[in-house]
Amino acid sequence: MDNIKKAMRHIRIDADGVNHSKMIPFEDFLQVVQDNPVDTIRNVFQVFYDLFKAYVEKGDDEYPNDPESIQYVNYDCSRLFVENADHPFFADRLFANRLVNHVEALRVGAQQNKIYIFDGPHGCGKSTFLNNLLKRFEEYANAETGTRYETVWRLDSRLLPQKRSNETISILENLFQMQQNSNLEQFKKVHSMALPEADANYVEVPCPCHDHPLLLIPKSQRRGFLDDLFENNEFKHTLFTDKAYEWVFRDVPCTICGSLYESLLTRLKDPAKVFELVHAVPYTFNRRLGRGISVFSPGDKPVKKLIYTNEYLQREINRLFSDSNLVQYIYSLYAKTNNGIYALMDIKSHNIERLIELHNIISEGLHKVEDIEENVNSLFLALMNPEDKKNIKEFQSFSDRIVYINIPYVLDLNTEVKIYRNIFGSKIDGSFLPRVLHNFARVIISSRLNLRSEAMLEWIQKPEGYTRYCDKNLQLLKMEIYTGHIPGWLSEEDRKRLTAKRRRRIIGESENEGRQGISGRDSIKIFNAFYTTYAKSDEFINMAMLCKFFHGQKELKTFIPEGFLNSLLLMYDFSILQEVKESLYYYNEEQIHREILHYIFAINFDPGTVETCVFTGEKLHITEDLLDEFERKILGKKLEKAKLLAFRSETQKEYTSQTLTQEIMVSGTSATETNLVKSLKERYEYNLKETVLDPFLKNENFRRAIKDFNKEDFKTYDKKIRADVTFLINNLMTRYRYTDQGARAVCMYVVDNDLARRFDKSDRT
Repeated sequence: MDNIKKAMRHIRIDADGVNHSKMIPFEDFLQVVQDNPVDTIRNVFQVFYDLFKAYVEKGDDEYPNDPESIQYVNYDCSRLFVENADHPFFADRLFANRLVNHVEALRVGAQQNKIYIFDGPHGCGKSTFLNNLLKRFEEYANAETGTRYETVWRLDSRLLPQKRSNETISILENLFQMQQNSNLEQFKKVHSMALPEADANYVEVPCPCHDHPLLLIPKSQRRGFLDDLFENNEFKHTLFTDKAYEWVFRDVPCTICGSLYESLLTRLKDPAKVFELVHAVPYTFNRRLGRGISVFSPGDKPVKKLIYTNEYLQREINRLFSDSNLVQYIYSLYAKTNNGIYALMDIKSHNIERLIELHNIISEGLHKVEDIEENVNSLFLALMNPEDKKNIKEFQSFSDRIVYINIPYVLDLNTEVKIYRNIFGSKIDGSFLPRVLHNFARVIISSRLNLRSEAMLEWIQKPEGYTRYCDKNLQLLKMEIYTGHIPGWLSEEDRKRLTAKRRRRIIGESENEGRQGISGRDSIKIFNAFYTTYAKSDEFINMAMLCKFFHGQKELKTFIPEGFLNSLLLMYDFSILQEVKESLYYYNEEQIHREILHYIFAINFDPGTVETCVFTGEKLHITEDLLDEFERKILGKKLEKAKLLAFRSETQKEYTSQTLTQEIMVSGTSATETNLVKSLKERYEYNLKETVLDPFLKNENFRRAIKDFNKEDFKTYDKKIRADVTFLINNLMTRYRYTDQGARAVCMYVVDNDLARRFDKSDRT
């Protein structure tokens, strides 16, 4: 018995968070509005926006101080589409930015009276996306933070004088009431329980269109009413000026509520008495019942019943007003999702008919139900496969009412890896050397990108200069841009050429990619075959295994661009070489800062002069050799003089216009913390690391010491070798998540393949 009570306690605890639809009088509702206007005065579009604001976390912009930043943000949508989902949907960075931008525009009403069609190929996860989105919307709308209110009339028959001209009707009503009472008494006897007595003086009439209670205030008086209701504060200014709130002053109540208001005003002669009968109740959503959310699959046959009513309520309304023509309690299927979401799963079969029927409704915001007009202000969503566009092609007038939102196959390699981890478990990371798992994702994504990119070719004028780090089609570089990363191996010239306009154009090409290639479903099958083939407890999956696998998949060769695997291997070699160099390199930060500060000070004077540096207090003999030597440390030893002078001129311009005048003098930023110094320091360190391996490659003991690390023989090496190897291995483990075994393996790979000489920077410049 104790266990039963303990278990039931969980149900009671959960029930505390449930929206119990407590009904409150109109004046009490106005108090709620005053206390929390932002959450209580909002339509479905604003709630949809608030859902994203609550569930989607805005990540960092990796380049916040870049004047060419395009605000391509790393949004985290896991709370919206992944957490507690039976079938998670992983939104890549491109789709997340696209979706958030549409939702922000939707909030202000710029794109209302439209249907939003999520368009994507088979296997891209459209259905999973929409189901998870609707599930979260339902949870949010029914939670306290997402609560909205709808109108309920509580009609008091004692306030409405009855016209008893038709005795037959009165007799029938009395008989009906006697039958109801008899049924209630019989129920009590059978179940041996007491039920609360129903108050026969009241009739509750819910608004079938879920109207906001404020819409009952006559439109001509609404602005003055709200002006008096709110103090002069920030919200009041927003309410009267923001386009998102135009609906408050524009919309009218549904025909049923409008008829009730007019009929009651005729009887009671006082608007205040009419509003005593108005109540507000939280708008509860239930997809399974079609309340607030209705979802139709192509195979769902259209309902034969086009008009809905409630015979009991209609009879009670007729009794109260003694005239069945005053208020007609009839409504359509669309009323159930008014101020909610109406969704179509795939535009085919019966859903084509439903979409066409939405044409006039979306266009006018109205729907005819017999003789009355019904307001329809819903959020219309749909899914569509590319080949199904032909189903609505003939309805050209509909085209301006459709907003297509592209859901392609995943194009962000980090998201592709998340999908593998979700399906096969995060333990898979332990089977791969770092970067190899992501390289598998790169191969899959290469099949989804267009071979030729006009935006990339317009940006990178000499692609052949990157043959050791990128493929001939620049897909590997494009993948980095799609993840929000600008590779460090780009030349100074090309980095500067990546303007905001060019970057937007590159990101914009994603709209026409991801519609072909290896689908999401197939990529999971391919990864499963690869992983089960090579995952072994005593050996890490490496690039040799990855290349061997894809070279052996004849059916995949048509999907993977020619030469891509070779380029991927080259980029991998370059990347791990940089990791080893970074892990072996120890630099004197103070000395680097000193040289940079001397340089940015010296470029403001003519060579041949002697000046005291304002940053270090040291006397500088400013010569051409001093400037030239520093510039070659930054840009490369073999760079022609003209490019060094151009770099000097641009640096001097940035120093005088931004670093000195804005950051140091105005903002009080320390010289070493300015953007210019940080940028120069990054490039300085990058170039110093290029030669860090040279002394070690000539020492055979270095290679053997790596192999013997953490073994008994390691103690036999001299102190300097042991210190350097230990420093290298520990840094690889802490900075790049290598295991002891993996760090040794990658170091041996770098040394045995002579990667340092293959990627000698002097060859590139």
